[in-house]
Amino acid sequence: MSKEQTFIASIDQGTTSTRFFIYDKSARIIGSHHVEFTQFYPEAGWVEHDPMEILESVRSCMTKALDKATADGYNVDSGLKAIGLTNQRETVVVWSKSTGSPLYNAIVWMDVRTSSICRKLEKELPGGRTHFVESCGLPLSTYFSAVKLLWLMENKEEVRAAIKKGDALFGTIDTWLIWNLTGGVNGGLHVTDVSNASRTMLMNLKSLDWDEATLKTLGIPAEILPKIVSNAEVIGKIAKGWPLFGVPIAGCLGDQHAAMVGQACRRGEAKCTYGTGAFILLNTGTVPVKSTHGLLTTLAFKLGPKAQTNYALEGSIAIAGAAVQWLRDSLGIISSASEIESLASKVDCTGGVYFVPAFNGLFAPWWRDDARGICIGITRFTSKSHIARAVLESMCFQVKDVLDSMHKDAGEKGEVKNEKGEFLLRVDGGATVNNLLMQIQADLLGSSVVRPADIETTALGAAYAAGIAVGVWKEEELFASGQNIKTASIFSPKSSVEWRKKKVDSWCKAVERTFGLADLEM
Repeated sequence: MSKEQTFIASIDQGTTSTRFFIYDKSARIIGSHHVEFTQFYPEAGWVEHDPMEILESVRSCMTKALDKATADGYNVDSGLKAIGLTNQRETVVVWSKSTGSPLYNAIVWMDVRTSSICRKLEKELPGGRTHFVESCGLPLSTYFSAVKLLWLMENKEEVRAAIKKGDALFGTIDTWLIWNLTGGVNGGLHVTDVSNASRTMLMNLKSLDWDEATLKTLGIPAEILPKIVSNAEVIGKIAKGWPLFGVPIAGCLGDQHAAMVGQACRRGEAKCTYGTGAFILLNTGTVPVKSTHGLLTTLAFKLGPKAQTNYALEGSIAIAGAAVQWLRDSLGIISSASEIESLASKVDCTGGVYFVPAFNGLFAPWWRDDARGICIGITRFTSKSHIARAVLESMCFQVKDVLDSMHKDAGEKGEVKNEKGEFLLRVDGGATVNNLLMQIQADLLGSSVVRPADIETTALGAAYAAGIAVGVWKEEELFASGQNIKTASIFSPKSSVEWRKKKVDSWCKAVERTFGLADLEM
């Protein structure tokens, strides 16, 4: 007999895979599926995805998650109230309005082909690298969507011709998915949300609309841009030809913003998501805080058209889990990502080895696109266990770099501490199942790390946003004090202050050695 209940679903479209989750009203997963898709590396520093493959991965995940839940006796078809969407940010697609076909592959957030465009703009604009910071909170960087769009406009005739004809549509991955899910060429909705829009460099952080002065300066036509909506409102309904026809799409957030909602981060609280990269966000409340220590001022979330806007300080790390994938896929040191914990646990230190994964440059707080990866301190004593441990440490050092900057920007009044006077870092993402990684993180920070029972908080945050929009949940209930801490695992530091200082000093020396290596001869 089928179980009549209320359900919310979420699409979690990440950098390497797509996932679909179905939740009951208690936020318990009752069906899920995930599909990995192809990563394309046409040239050194270039990273692309096939937008059509991403679309098919979403279809497959929806179908199979629904089948699993139905097989377990859940009547999802009648009980599903809404779908939320969360996605890899900054990755861009330009497609034809009339045919629905992409005009080029999606250019992924970590792609650095736009470095020459950034350097050119830095020289030409009066404000240099920080010219747009006042309006959008972001420096000129290969990371953000606007310069990727400029590259397409400058280098792809198909894109230029479609813009001239009025046939081009631009968007981040959320926009591409929503347009297709709501009908595509047959009336698909061309929208994005405030969090994804805040990562393009084109949205004004205060007005939450496209910044006319920025568009004019960069020569980007406003007509190719999507409409900006809040993170929690009914956007449109799933069109015919898709699973779950007629179900409203009611939540949309960039992945890191969704994780903030999933972790219920209130003002003064921070989370770090360990995925392909690592992303630390601190909720600064209803006022944007300008960073003077290399961080980004960005939007956190806006859970409804009339809801208050929450802002955040963010530190973005380009390579975290991707370094583990590199050990597996490129070097063959491990055969699966989960093996790194046992391999690194065979030694109690790195033996003086330091690994800096500046594969495509360094993001916060360094912002050096001329940096390249290094592994130093190698001796005949060095084993693959030392290298594996150095890779894990590299993730934790980068997070510490960002948090140190965050503490300086936010100040004492901008952070919430527990009764022991500790600032707790909430963590999530696939890599956090690695207990050794979490302990190293706590040891290097000198403060506790809190891992929730459900580490898939990105998908959960998108489901929460959709549920808020259709009245399944209330925002104030989800953000109730300490709700995620109660069921969490807490990793406390076991290191000395002296050890921590020596390690950090050595790490900083290693980081400095990565600078200016981008032009090394192939």
